[in-house]
Amino acid sequence: MTHEHESRSPDTMHARRIGVDTYQEPVVYMRRDCAVCRSEGFAAQARVQLTFGERHVLATLNVVEGDWLAEGEAGLSESAWAVLQPPEGAPLRVSHAPTLDSLSHVRAKVYGHRLDAGAFHAVIGDIAAGRYSDLHLAAFITACAGDRLDLDETVSLTRAMVDAGERLDWGRDTVVDKHCVGGLPGNRTTLLVVPIVAACGLTMPKTSSRAITSPAGTADTMEVLAPVDLDIAAMRRTVERTGACIVWGGSVRLSPADDILIRVERPLDLDSEGQLVASVLSKKAAAGSTHVLIDLPVGPTAKVRSAEAAQTLGRRLVEVGRAVGLQVALRITDGLQPVGRGIGPALEARDVLAVLHRQADAPDDLRQRALRLAADVLELGGAAPPGDGLRLATEVLADGRAWAKFAAICEAQGGLREVPIAAHRQIVEAPSPGRVTAVDNRVLSRAAKLAGAPKAPAAGVEVHVRLGETVRRGQPLFTLHAQAPGELAYALQYVASRPAVFRLSEDS
Repeated sequence: MTHEHESRSPDTMHARRIGVDTYQEPVVYMRRDCAVCRSEGFAAQARVQLTFGERHVLATLNVVEGDWLAEGEAGLSESAWAVLQPPEGAPLRVSHAPTLDSLSHVRAKVYGHRLDAGAFHAVIGDIAAGRYSDLHLAAFITACAGDRLDLDETVSLTRAMVDAGERLDWGRDTVVDKHCVGGLPGNRTTLLVVPIVAACGLTMPKTSSRAITSPAGTADTMEVLAPVDLDIAAMRRTVERTGACIVWGGSVRLSPADDILIRVERPLDLDSEGQLVASVLSKKAAAGSTHVLIDLPVGPTAKVRSAEAAQTLGRRLVEVGRAVGLQVALRITDGLQPVGRGIGPALEARDVLAVLHRQADAPDDLRQRALRLAADVLELGGAAPPGDGLRLATEVLADGRAWAKFAAICEAQGGLREVPIAAHRQIVEAPSPGRVTAVDNRVLSRAAKLAGAPKAPAAGVEVHVRLGETVRRGQPLFTLHAQAPGELAYALQYVASRPAVFRLSEDS
């Protein structure tokens, strides 16, 4: 659609939806020869402010050569269009983005300087307001990576992330939560711990993240079974009705800067200790939790590689938690191999349902791990005396109260869903006989991601053997699941190019 130049003021362009997904970063496309670009001196990668009525968005400029975009049109990415919601062809006011003074703090951090509380509040406030481009976000994330945040900086970052969003108050002295630092495929204990704990009368409003560097996060797996994109009002209704919820934290604007940072951490594949602590604890504090259990899986191919590293990270979590008003308890767990059979949203959901339904073939390692963590939460929250939590948790799972509570939570969040099945599957067999002596969690996770997880919920890896088992030549080790044949082939190619995922001893 072409518009007459005379019909608009010099700083006005007409909105055009061009259907480009820019991964949540608002982007605007303008012709190099358009009057606004020339008069304002806009160049590629410039930050511009677009205004339509009472709505505005800061967007990154991409400059277009050619005539697929008419002179006077501003092409909007899907994320920019979603914020402004203009009719096609509506006039947009285009202006320079406000100056970002907080970028001076990012530059200081890049050069190794410490940041104080005011600096973190300025940076996080601008991030939460959507003023940072993905380039700015990547610079901040990288500057803080590699353990470049000390204890005081981590506390300041955590507080700034809490203050940038809403903070819930449940009107109760005890509100419990648990979190796993990640790095262990299939470790989907939260979906079991929450209903067990809630069935015992504790309040557990669980806000969870989607996957950052893994093939599934808790929110991804829960979304296979029930809606997780609840707003705060719906979250409150669910908790009032059932005592708990399992929702995506990004939909309730609790520590909103964290969700923006996670969006960029994912493609960067960065998840540093200070940012991890701030991310976890800011969400817990914002969600109104008072008592939090942290699961720290330890293994050579898990996120936490050694007992010493777990102790260091654990101390940081406890200290920062205390500073922001949280009582944090720790549980160091075995991270040598995947938990359960499934790696990927739907496959993990099947494992969870098998445990809740008390099926004879349910993965016992997932069951036992979830019971141990639930016991810790019950004792931490005062629902069981010290040493009695495991007995109570086991009873609640065995007599069906956990399943009844989980079904009630799913119903309150919008209804229990059918678990999807992948269209394409390929078994990977043992090349020789032997005993399984080691498992590479990272390769399995990467294979699940290349097969399409978590974006394709049914994709992932189904593991058939465990550490210590003796296998024969040709016995299935794991099965790749994919929604598209190309993704299946890509994952198979990756597996074939790597050293053995399952290390086998030579003795049969």
